[in-house]
Amino acid sequence: MKTRILKILRNYPDYISGQELCESIGVSRTAVWKIINKLKEEGYQIEAVQNRGYHMVSCPDIVTESEIVSRLSTKWAGKKILYFNEVDSTNNQAKREAENGAAHGTLVVADSQSAGKGRRGRSWSSPVGTGVFMSLILKPELHPEYASMLTLVVALATARALEEITGLSAMIKWPNDIVVNKKKVVGILTEMSTEMESIHYVVAGVGINVNMDKLPEEINKTATSLRIELGKPTNRAVLIEAFLRYFEEYYEKFERDKDLSNLMVPYNERLINKGNMVKILGTNEEYVGKALGINKRGGLLVERENGIEMITSGEVSVRGVYGYV
Repeated sequence: MKTRILKILRNYPDYISGQELCESIGVSRTAVWKIINKLKEEGYQIEAVQNRGYHMVSCPDIVTESEIVSRLSTKWAGKKILYFNEVDSTNNQAKREAENGAAHGTLVVADSQSAGKGRRGRSWSSPVGTGVFMSLILKPELHPEYASMLTLVVALATARALEEITGLSAMIKWPNDIVVNKKKVVGILTEMSTEMESIHYVVAGVGINVNMDKLPEEINKTATSLRIELGKPTNRAVLIEAFLRYFEEYYEKFERDKDLSNLMVPYNERLINKGNMVKILGTNEEYVGKALGINKRGGLLVERENGIEMITSGEVSVRGVYGYV
């Protein structure tokens, strides 16, 4: 009920009477009044004018279930939102939810993480109320060999969302870091549960540095936040809505094609490595080559002296020859 009132208030251009609200959702005036007061307690600025009704003036920067759902226009991505004030990590929580039967498209989102996770066992700084910490549960009917491409789908959707909402140029450092002005602003961690021939579920975790004024000293040379780059805050729920919208669109193309053939062009347009010399840090080998872009399977094509090699996500780490990118 709260979500429905919130959606009506957000989309209504002028004041809406209490009677209209009552009729729209089939509850009493007292029930509407109680929900309006609850929304005000959560930080929504809502004007109540006699003989005119209610009008939403501003929204707080919160990522609750009601706030996100009231913005959504997707068919399945994020239709179920599980919000937590704090979790160990949204990926861990999403895996627990998936094991307990959470549906495809369920989004786990938290205001903070006590043990946020990055790739290769690294931690992810997750202070309260400043970032987007979310994990999307997917249950694709795909062979496990296709799963690694999902990471690139998530990266492209995240980059497009950042561009739309902030106006910043969001580039991708293969396979899935999002960088702004050559500094990392998004980390993506995809984990899955599989059998030999099938996927039980995939958890796609996204961490976005949104409204941090500063970052820990140990990472501030290679990482940044949207607030640092823009000089102003960004509404986190708006970012989440845009991500879910783009992800649903791109996921359906990927699911249909079973590859990235229809996503290669927009991905390569944002690939900060493309055309540059990169250092490939493999388990048994380290070398320098020219990054040419991805192919339809999501592999990074690297030109070496003896030909072109395809690098597979997860096998190696890619760095710029002279720095992070």
